[in-house]
This record gives sequence, structure tokens and C-alpha cells, in this order.
Amino acid sequence: MPIFGGCYPSEMIISLNTPALLFPALSLIMLAYTNRFLALGSLIRNMHKEYEADHDERRIGQIKNLRHRLRLIRDMQVLGVLSLTACVLCMAMIFFGLNSAAQWIFGASLMLLAGSLMLSVYEILISTTALNIQLQDFQKGGK
Repeated sequence: MPIFGGCYPSEMIISLNTPALLFPALSLIMLAYTNRFLALGSLIRNMHKEYEADHDERRIGQIKNLRHRLRLIRDMQVLGVLSLTACVLCMAMIFFGLNSAAQWIFGASLMLLAGSLMLSVYEILISTTALNIQLQDFQKGGK
């Protein structure tokens, strides 16, 4: 059964360059995820200090939001690392002449990368919603 463009999977030609193309993209994505994780960690530490100082119960909702975002970032990183690992495995399969296996593994790598990116979009939406709530509180206080 042909897939995209009428090409059969067995007719596809994957060279070592194909999975290697994902390495720079995956490296940059992982760097961005790590930066998000570090920023979120700093925010959590600051919020913890503020909560210990005033025990303001309004922070509980923010803490739940941050915990959820932290899990999402962890999952994004895991999927990104699995995608990178699948690329390496794909390159090994190509090296050993197992092209059929390499094609499937490369496809899995792309799916893992897509999953990581979708979680990233979801985390961005959650973080912007939280920031908009914060801005609304700020505007109410200024009027």
C-alpha cells in the first residue's frame, strides 16, 4: 500500500544523513526545554519563599499550575531524548544494512518528536493563561 506521494515504505531510501538532520533540531529543542525547566524551577523556589513568609492560600492554585507544567516539561524532555535515541538507533540500523528496521525506527523518532512538540504547545498555552490571570490581577489592583 503506497503512502505519501505513492511511495512504498520498502522503496524509501534512508541514508545516514536523514536521521542526522534531526540532531541539530533536537539539540536546540532540548536546550529550550532545559531553559524552561530552569526558569520554572526558579519561579517555584521564589514562590515557596513567598508562601513561607505569608502563607497566602491564593498561591495554592499557582502551585498546582506549576506542578502540572513541571510534569509536562519532564514529559517533553523524555520524548525528546527518546526521539534522539531513536535517531541514533536508526543510524546504527542503516550502518548494519537493516534498512527496513531503520525506516520504522526513523518513523518512530519523528512521532516521538511530534509528541514532544505537541506537549510543548500545551505547556505554552498553560503558561500564557497563568500569566494572563496574573496580569488581570495587576490591572484590577491599579484601577
